[in-house]
Amino acid sequence: MTLLSTLREDLTNARAHDPASRGDVENAIVYSGLHAIWSYRLAHRLWAKPALRGPARVLTQLTRFLTGIEIHPGATIGRRFFIDHGMGVVIGETAEVGDDVMIYHGVTLGGRTMQQVKRHPTIGHRVTIGAGAKILGPLTVGDDSAIGANAVVTRDVPAGSIATGIPAVVRVRTEKQREEGVDPTYYIDPAMYI
Repeated sequence: MTLLSTLREDLTNARAHDPASRGDVENAIVYSGLHAIWSYRLAHRLWAKPALRGPARVLTQLTRFLTGIEIHPGATIGRRFFIDHGMGVVIGETAEVGDDVMIYHGVTLGGRTMQQVKRHPTIGHRVTIGAGAKILGPLTVGDDSAIGANAVVTRDVPAGSIATGIPAVVRVRTEKQREEGVDPTYYIDPAMYI
């Protein structure tokens, strides 16, 4: 894809995922999630050239300062990725994120080891991750899954599942939960906290 077509796709995706969206011009100016994604795309290209890894990290830190979102330039992120609100999002170096993924503020795709191995999660396609969720380690979240708000996920989540709680409990998503536009923060099971 060309740079212009990627920008248009990201703007269209932002409108599709945010009912408060007022238009492409406003979104391009004020959406910190879009700014972080666009900066990541540039930093990722720089990261691919070993001689430019330093500037890639500097760009990442500048973006973190400006947006509150930190995406390591070594991470792999697919198309139509959207970060709603964004503040406090952290995506680690070996994280892999599929297409059509949406995450909310405070999400961490983090590691659990200090060794230089695959240490961050792999997120499938069409996954929604609720606010404050922590997905830790080299696990896999399958396609069409949802992670509830504030869930702590340390084990694989099969495709078509929902994970909620601390530690996360995984169950199959119902048709109602699969409906487009259903916020994963509603998936919290209050009985788990009693």
